[in-house]
Amino acid sequence: MKIIRWMLGRVILLLELLTTPKGVIRNEVAQEKLDEITQKYSLYQFKACPFCVKVRKIIHKNSLSIEYRDAKNDQEYRNELATGGGKVKVPCLRILDEKGEDKWIYESNAIIAHLEEVAAIA
Repeated sequence: MKIIRWMLGRVILLLELLTTPKGVIRNEVAQEKLDEITQKYSLYQFKACPFCVKVRKIIHKNSLSIEYRDAKNDQEYRNELATGGGKVKVPCLRILDEKGEDKWIYESNAIIAHLEEVAAIA
């Protein structure tokens, strides 16, 4: 079973590589504005998770600068996800707001909707 899962993971990563869209090109001011907003964002993910791939494609498509945190292989990030977000489930977008409080968004479709909304600002 581990071999099948490993092979599927490699297929998913290959498909991501082949199908990731080009990033949007914005003027410098608009991109800096987006970078300022997204510098407080972190995506907790597993590299070969198909739902995480879906979110990463949108991040790349919209040229967003978001830190990726590997919750599968990094115990510190896994613990942050469990204690802060309440569960070890990926993908999860962590947003640090102006008050210094964390907002945790689970579910790929909810994350994508939020990211598309942010990208529309620019």
